[in-house]
Amino acid sequence: MRSKEHNGKRKTSRWVVFITLWTFLLALTFSFLSEMVVRNLQLGIALVILVLIIIIGILFDIIGIAVAASDDKPLNGMAAQRIPGAREAVELHKNAGAVSNFCNDVIGDICGIVSGAAGAVIVARLISIYPGLKGATIGILFSGIIAALTVGGKAIGKNVAINKASQITYRTGRFLNLFHKRTNIKVVGSDKKTGRKR
Repeated sequence: MRSKEHNGKRKTSRWVVFITLWTFLLALTFSFLSEMVVRNLQLGIALVILVLIIIIGILFDIIGIAVAASDDKPLNGMAAQRIPGAREAVELHKNAGAVSNFCNDVIGDICGIVSGAAGAVIVARLISIYPGLKGATIGILFSGIIAALTVGGKAIGKNVAINKASQITYRTGRFLNLFHKRTNIKVVGSDKKTGRKR
């Protein structure tokens, strides 16, 4: 029992260290890329990219909550019928803690950081185009709009995620299944049960 508890604690510690470093690297990379990209784009396109970043954060938040709130019975039933994507959905449900942490915390926080960086670049662009604008006022206004869109979108998304948890989890599994078929990259689960009986 103690060895199992010790192994469990070691896995948890490794996951925490891994996800912390991974988040740091992703945040740096995406912040740098988004700032460079937004800085060199037309103002209208830069605004569209900012909205897309916010939407991505909301979508991943929905997935994270849905996986954590999903019911394994319908997912296992679909997996038993060998419905494409069902096995991936079951794996998502089994690893709900890690999936939720990745979607809600890692991707969610990174999108928040990136949207803030992109917003700051857009504000700087606006001030350079319209020198009469007050930088502090525009900056505060933009920060408020970004926060309102993010929080409001996630609030709406939470209701959808809870009410349609299993459906969203299955659709995510279906997407991962298609992604695996197209790229041969398996995001969740393993190939231990596939390809043996030929």
